[in-house]
Amino acid sequence: MKHFLRMLIQVCVYFYCKCLWRCMKFVVRKLTGRCELQRICYNNKPGAGRTMKIESSLKDSKSKLLQTSISVHPDAIEKTVDDIMELKKINPDINPQLGISLQACLLQIVGYRNLIAEVEKLRREPYDSDNPQHEEMLLKLWKFLKPDTPLEARISKQWCEIGFQGDDPKTDFRGMGLLGLYNLEYFAEWDVVTAQQVLSDSLHPKYREVTKEEISKFSKAEWEKKRLDKAIGYSFAIVGINITDLAYNLLVSGALKTHFYNVAPEAPTLSHFQQTFCYLMHEFHKFWIEEDPMDIMEFNQYVINHYYSTGKHWNTASLIVLELCLSHNSHTE
Repeated sequence: MKHFLRMLIQVCVYFYCKCLWRCMKFVVRKLTGRCELQRICYNNKPGAGRTMKIESSLKDSKSKLLQTSISVHPDAIEKTVDDIMELKKINPDINPQLGISLQACLLQIVGYRNLIAEVEKLRREPYDSDNPQHEEMLLKLWKFLKPDTPLEARISKQWCEIGFQGDDPKTDFRGMGLLGLYNLEYFAEWDVVTAQQVLSDSLHPKYREVTKEEISKFSKAEWEKKRLDKAIGYSFAIVGINITDLAYNLLVSGALKTHFYNVAPEAPTLSHFQQTFCYLMHEFHKFWIEEDPMDIMEFNQYVINHYYSTGKHWNTASLIVLELCLSHNSHTE
């Protein structure tokens, strides 16, 4: 009975708020002479803040035209804007800026949805060793990362030198399909100097200094077993595939909207997603080097403890590192 009453109260509050909000919108429109879309466009600068408010307003509208406007084909955006202006009885000659602003926002909103579809298609496409284009991309990845070292054979233990798990990288792409290869190849080509440096550091990490306090905690036998002063590296390619997975989840969840709506004046593209991947690779590597963990487990625990003990608001990159460490650890066990 209590559960039923609680649900009834929640439903009543929901409908009350909905009705109250619509009444407030009606009153504000009468007072200002502008609809909600006009107020958003005129009171907000171009960028994520404006676009996300426009997107929310269109989603919550009673009008079917406005609701479906966020999922139209890019070629139909201009006509959709004209239809919205007509529906809202807005004269485009008197309010020319509104049409321009609405079109820019819809390009971003529709573009983000299309980007998700494009990324999803790449993720679902498996690596095919019989496909010449797939093989060419994989070999280009090697050439960009190891320009002075010829690959002796297509099936070779050399692939472990750039962070794959075995002698044939195609098995490592099963989780993220071609998307993982696309991102790794883009990083290696778009920012070749950084990619080569990150790879080098992952293979040849610096040895850490161990304090006397740390030494005193272990017997000689335990020390020989653990060798806490050893340098810890990571598998470049595997970490890249894991970061691809996390970037994909952020994209699908909408967490990257703010970033893309700010950096892409029109529709965000695959290159925007790949540049974000490059940034995250760099940030993970930087975080790994700065924290100087004794092993992956300690690094994971440090991040978790720091996050929960401080209650600090972390930025997107930090949260990605947290998830990535846990994911990376599962590959190494």
